[in-house]
Amino acid sequence: MEVALKRLDKLTQEEARMAAAENLRVAHTVDERVKGVVDTVEAIDNKVASVDGRVAAVNDQVVAVDDQVASVNERVVTIDDRVKVVNNSLMQVVTGA
Repeated sequence: MEVALKRLDKLTQEEARMAAAENLRVAHTVDERVKGVVDTVEAIDNKVASVDGRVAAVNDQVVAVDDQVASVNERVVTIDDRVKVVNNSLMQVVTGA
């Protein structure tokens, strides 16, 4: 009977070691998968940062174009005013006033 109890105790300890080893294997697998997810998230974050930088650059270009359009618009207004002055002068010459 005592021999049987010693064998049972030995089996229980062996099962406990096997269970611990299995837990370590599972923990390692989970850790590796988490590291993979972290790497993927970091890669996505880098891509988003890159896109953000490109969007900022495009925004700067749009602002520059907007400034150029405003400048052209001011020139057109000035030319329009000059044309009105010339038109008025021509009307005075034609009408003799």
